[in-house]
Amino acid sequence: MKVLIFTAIAVFFVQSVLTVDVHEHNKVVCYWNSTAFERQGPGKFQLEDVRSALSLCTHLIYGFAGIKSDTFEVVPLNPNLDTGAGYSYYKLATQLKKSFPELKVYLSIGGNADPEDETHKYLVVTETSEARSKFINSVNRLFNDYDFDGIDLAWQFPPVKVKKQRGTFGSLWHGIKKTFGYGKFKDDKEDEHRDGFTILVRDLKAQLRPRMKALTIAVLPHINNSVYFDARLLAPNIDAVHLFTFDQKTPERNPQEADYPAPIYESYGRGTEDNVDVPTSINSSSRYWLEHGTPGSKIVVGIPTYARTWKLTADSQISGVPPLVAEGPGAEGPHTNIPGVLSYAEVCSRLTESAVGRLRRVGDPSKKYGSYAYQPYDETTGNDGIWVGYEDPDTAGNKAAYVKAKGLGGVAICDLSLDDFRGVCTGDKFPIVRGAKYKL
Repeated sequence: MKVLIFTAIAVFFVQSVLTVDVHEHNKVVCYWNSTAFERQGPGKFQLEDVRSALSLCTHLIYGFAGIKSDTFEVVPLNPNLDTGAGYSYYKLATQLKKSFPELKVYLSIGGNADPEDETHKYLVVTETSEARSKFINSVNRLFNDYDFDGIDLAWQFPPVKVKKQRGTFGSLWHGIKKTFGYGKFKDDKEDEHRDGFTILVRDLKAQLRPRMKALTIAVLPHINNSVYFDARLLAPNIDAVHLFTFDQKTPERNPQEADYPAPIYESYGRGTEDNVDVPTSINSSSRYWLEHGTPGSKIVVGIPTYARTWKLTADSQISGVPPLVAEGPGAEGPHTNIPGVLSYAEVCSRLTESAVGRLRRVGDPSKKYGSYAYQPYDETTGNDGIWVGYEDPDTAGNKAAYVKAKGLGGVAICDLSLDDFRGVCTGDKFPIVRGAKYKL
């Protein structure tokens, strides 16, 4: 009997030691969007580029996988790259642990990478035990084939609609519609989907726990936390929640108003969204999860490596101070080729005195809102201007300092491919990752 008791105690002790998180408060979770491989020229991001960042990262999250709509199985969204004979990045990503033995490598599912017109399946899979089981079984098969250390559920729940700017009559009519329930986004099964997701997480963790595999969730921007996440019930079954606390303002959602895309605190004097349960800053997002029972050590704050940009016209004020009138996305960059988005390398190359199309930089002495830069509309030539809300090493450090002061779990860098991974700005590769890591 004593032997059995001693054995049980020994097993419990070993399990406790193995599950201790040595990075409880200083996680540097690095997201790697594999589609950056498809960029041309200097923006192309390959496996060796990832390798040069890994001395800075505690976790690497490879993204993104998706869900098959008819079977609810996890499937690669880029089969040729992810699992194909030519590259097989699922295997190559996990093999990076041979060179970095303390690194944990996860696979992320969703992340707004699955086609938008198919996101209903992320709701449907939560509705029945049969659908949830199919999804979980496919995760187990994936772990049999690939040596990932965990799964990150960046679940594609429906985002709330944008609050529109209205005049007096419009505001009155909106109030009437709101009173009677018209015009508001409403998932008729939102309670069922929230509870189903909670069960999915619980049952998936029950399968992963004996295999010593981790389970994290990522909260994408503009998702109503109170509708889709039961934080108190999720907390015991997740290893971390990654809060994508950026893209609060984007040229797609807010084409006529340029403003800080990723503030630490709510901007003074700004109106809130229609639903107060949709956080609009790092502070409000992390506070929500803390107040709903999530341990601080499990809360990881997202930091973007890219800028959001808007086009400035003759109607835009010349001072550049946000919020200001704009007209949709700014011009695409030479490397990313995405309207409204610039990588940090594309931004910093336009901040120097000799740069073509030089931007005027405005820092953030308050350490609350972020840096921005702009080139005003040119009345002489009629050339459009641009407003750029961006992250730099200093603002990333400010966010990491916030994480440390609040006793949170760390930072999530989104993503590696949009940082200055070639070191063209200062000679140091991944300056935003460094700026955050060294302030934790």
